[in-house]
This record gives sequence, structure tokens and C-alpha cells, in this order.
Amino acid sequence: MHQVLLYSTFFIAILSLFFSLYAGVRIGNFISSTKDLDWTAIANMTGDLASTKKTIQTLNNRINGMHSPKIAEQELMMQLLQNQGKGMPNGKTQQIGG
Repeated sequence: MHQVLLYSTFFIAILSLFFSLYAGVRIGNFISSTKDLDWTAIANMTGDLASTKKTIQTLNNRINGMHSPKIAEQELMMQLLQNQGKGMPNGKTQQIGG
């Protein structure tokens, strides 16, 4: 039983050493890749990202608008206007809404 605990703690220690070395390498790569980055480049990237986002939103609005049932709504409005123009049989017009 003691040997299992000894080997498991040794394995966990070696595993944590490898994870910490891997994290150190990733941090080093991140630092070296952002070394030449200045505030002007960050501002340019932010502007490009904002324009791309606006373009995607506009495209999504156009796509969503193509699938809306506008014809059925227009037909219903025309029927409603025609029915209001005819009036009621006793001469009174029907009011819809408040």
C-alpha cells in the first residue's frame, strides 16, 4: 500500500513538472509574438474588428428580411382597408383598435 502512494505521488509530481514547463513555453511564445505590438496596431485591429462586425450584422439583417412574410401582411392590410371603406350594413363604420 505504501508503494502505491509513493509511486502515485512521484507520478503526479512529474506530471505537474511537465505541465508547468508547457505553460512556461506557451507564455514565452505569447510574449515573443506580442513584442512588436504597439497601441496603434491594437487600435487598427479594433477598428477592423468593428467594421467586420457591422458588415456581418448588415448581412444577417438582409438575410432575415428576405425570409419575412411581407406579402401576407400586405394582403391583410389591403383587406382591412377595403372592409373599413365599405362600412357596416346599418351605415356605421366599425372601429378597430383604441
